[in-house]
Amino acid sequence: MRLWSLHPRHLDRQGLTGCWRESLLAQAVLAGRTRGYRSHPQLERFRAQPAPLDAVGTYLEVLAREATARGYRFDLSRIDRRPEELTGHAPTDAAAGVPRIPVTRGQVDLEWRHLLAKLAQRSPGSEALTAAHSAPTVHPLFTVVPGPVESWERATDPEG
Repeated sequence: MRLWSLHPRHLDRQGLTGCWRESLLAQAVLAGRTRGYRSHPQLERFRAQPAPLDAVGTYLEVLAREATARGYRFDLSRIDRRPEELTGHAPTDAAAGVPRIPVTRGQVDLEWRHLLAKLAQRSPGSEALTAAHSAPTVHPLFTVVPGPVESWERATDPEG
């Protein structure tokens, strides 16, 4: 399971659709609808939130908006807690009204290198790889703080 801290604009088609599926699984785990993956380390930061389902719903909403911008159709009815249900209107910023989740600079940098390695292997010469060489931005649900790679991260650094 990979719940990217990076903004979904950096993901290629496979990355975006894979992140959507894995985020739906994370939502099911957090809602208690499945027994599998309950101890998955990627869920720690969502569980630490005051309202984990609101946080994962917001995460999914941003993925869906990126998909729509690319002409894909993600089924929004699969999101348990959409931001508009939390605020009473469809906010321009999908993450409005939900506390930002801190993510360390070390984690963002590791994910960036991990993504670039995946894109180079999976989609060499793709628009996603070209776009990915800009500076990384994070998913609007997150805010970057100083620090090393997060303790819950299990991926190895592709550069070292």
